[in-house]
This record gives sequence, C-alpha cells and structure tokens, in this order.
Amino acid sequence: MTSPVYLLCLVLAMGGMLLIDRRFRLFFWRDAAAAALVTAAGTGFLLLWDAAGIATGIFRHGSAAISTGILLAPALPLEEPVFLVFLVQTTMVLYTGADRLLAARERRMRERRGLPARERQVRR
Repeated sequence: MTSPVYLLCLVLAMGGMLLIDRRFRLFFWRDAAAAALVTAAGTGFLLLWDAAGIATGIFRHGSAAISTGILLAPALPLEEPVFLVFLVQTTMVLYTGADRLLAARERRMRERRGLPARERQVRR
C-alpha cells in the first residue's frame, strides 16, 4: 500500500522554508529570477548525479509505505525531484541567511572599534 505522506511532508517543509524566506527576504523574495535559475541549475545537477548513481547501480529504489510509488524513471520516485528542489532551497536560504548574519556581525564589530561602517558590496 502506498500513500502520499512523504510527498506531502516535503511540500509542507518547502512551504515553511518559503515563509522563512519571505519573512527575511533571503532568496526567492530577494531576487526571484536569480533564485529560480539557481534552483533549476542545482536541481538539474543533482538529478544528473542521481541518474549517474542509478546507472551505475549505486542508487536503487526501495518501496516505502509512505511514498506514492510513482516512478518517473527506473529507480527515480516522484518524491526525489521534489526533495532535490527542497534541498537546494534550504541550502540557499541557509547560505544567504548566514551571509546576512556574518555581515551584520562585521558591522557591529567595526562600530565597536570606532571604525567607519563599511558598506558591503553586493556581488552580481
């Protein structure tokens, strides 16, 4: 018997990450076009990685009661690309959040030392 529990959990987790992203404007709410490009590229790379693992027999599909049982390709369940999107999204929210925290810490330390606040250059 299969069920969509895992897929629903992934979608809910992605929704929660999007709420954090929206609140602090870290990734998609900072630059949606760039975020979409990074997410697509990261997910594409990870899907190629999965395909290589499947082709060499390293990755195998095991059925689980909490998955849908739908395969997009041999040993590639429907939940896998959704998980990979979530993985890229989470990584980028954590990265941009950490970058923001470190920049704020640097500004505070400079202010404590009496040095003029240096504006952080945004790389594009």
